[in-house]
Amino acid sequence: MAQNQKPPSILETIGEEIIRIVTPVSICMLLVVLLVTILNSNSSDSSSSLASMATIAYSENSSDSFWDKFKGALLNSLAFVAIVTVVTFVLVLLFYFRCTKFLKIYMAFSAFIVLGFLGGEIALFLIEKFRIPIDCITFLVVLFNFTVVGVISVFMSKMAILITQAYLVVIGMLVAYWFTRLPEWTTWALLVAMSLYDLAAVLLPGGPLRLLVELAISRDEDIPALVYEARPVRYNDSGQRQRRMWRVRGSAGSNSVENLNSESNSSSNANTVSNSMNYQNETRLAVVEEGFHPVSVSELATAPLIPPSLQSTQDGQEGSSSENLLLEGIGLGSSGAIKLGLGDFIFYSVLVGRAAMYDFMTVYACYLAIIAGLGITLMLLALYQQALPALPVSVLLGVLFYFLTRLLLEAFIVQCSINLIMF
Repeated sequence: MAQNQKPPSILETIGEEIIRIVTPVSICMLLVVLLVTILNSNSSDSSSSLASMATIAYSENSSDSFWDKFKGALLNSLAFVAIVTVVTFVLVLLFYFRCTKFLKIYMAFSAFIVLGFLGGEIALFLIEKFRIPIDCITFLVVLFNFTVVGVISVFMSKMAILITQAYLVVIGMLVAYWFTRLPEWTTWALLVAMSLYDLAAVLLPGGPLRLLVELAISRDEDIPALVYEARPVRYNDSGQRQRRMWRVRGSAGSNSVENLNSESNSSSNANTVSNSMNYQNETRLAVVEEGFHPVSVSELATAPLIPPSLQSTQDGQEGSSSENLLLEGIGLGSSGAIKLGLGDFIFYSVLVGRAAMYDFMTVYACYLAIIAGLGITLMLLALYQQALPALPVSVLLGVLFYFLTRLLLEAFIVQCSINLIMF
């Protein structure tokens, strides 16, 4: 009876999961826009006050000429990309030599620094802005508890997934806000440079991100990194929600699927397994994490989008032997969740945060461009069925829409308003 039902379409099976990624990205961007609106009353002053690895080659001054700003921003972006490349190759070497425990400790320390120091300083800004009455001891106790719970929730799998997701969004928001305090020219040059770096690092044969992902695939291990995990769901024939396990075809090739079918026919759960096998030819999209190290602004990486052939299986099949089951999905955890690296969260939010320093019409345009770019990347992923970076299309579209809106659309709307054509 269940076999006569038509299998759900691709939109029905992955639509909710895409929304589960777009929603936290949108929340992170919204929070950064709110922080920029509340705290950055004078963007030029706030930008010039921040010194970091992103301004190692040039410190922008408002009195500098156009050419000096352009050349200095280019040097800053090149230096930043060079540092990120070196750090990523170091990450590959550590992962190659199985220093996983050290990497996890380092990630936990990085999360502690971001939540404790960056979060604490932003909290002080908000307390001063809104004149919140609180004493130093209470503030330190609350901040310490908030930081420790955040580190535990991010790096302990037994914590509730909702709490982990919330803390990851907060970490992305904190780092993104500090990036918006960089000089304007350096910020735009950095966004473009990181998009191009992401493209090369994922697609080139010797790219560090590609090497890292291939190493994780060959070992069937997760890359230790800060990533947002959106738990996927599926609905059974009665409309009840079930946790879905995604698996990718292993070295056995198509024969493994046929063997699984033949074995399932002789089992007592034959109907359940055959229902899950009806979806084996559907396209599944997965976002595979890449390392992001938030201890400083120099240690960033983004997440390539990977389109493995994913297989839905029931939770009860997890105890079967590895020879009878398809191998675990590329870069996915045991839950089969879609994962997106925090580097993408951060650079998306930096773009809209920088736009918020100008006006909200530019923010709307940049937000729509980023979401459209993410959709385009997912469509290209389904079309080409190979690893694609999640950053370039969205960021380049966002930068393009920012300047088009600021230079053309705003002038057009203002003139229409003045002449009472539109309003």
